[in-house]
Amino acid sequence: MAEADPQKTFNVHDAKTNLSKLMDRAHAGEEIVLAKAGVPYAKIVPFDPPAPKPRRKPGGWPQLRDIPDSVWLDPMPEDELELWEGKRLEKYGL
Repeated sequence: MAEADPQKTFNVHDAKTNLSKLMDRAHAGEEIVLAKAGVPYAKIVPFDPPAPKPRRKPGGWPQLRDIPDSVWLDPMPEDELELWEGKRLEKYGL
């Protein structure tokens, strides 16, 4: 592991005492290394907010454009309709 910059390395006790100042330094672009017993343990880095999501565009579901109108407009066959309405369940033992 590479040696941490002593100017940017703080033991836990010092970090707790100066957390607000360390956060300001990190916000300004520095990477602050937190050490435990002198060994680098964690890092405080500037926060990069996620990019904003693009606005949703209506009609973005192109799969529905390719479905023929007959699926939506043609009447259901009588035998299938009876199954949906539960009129022929005895045929299937239900």
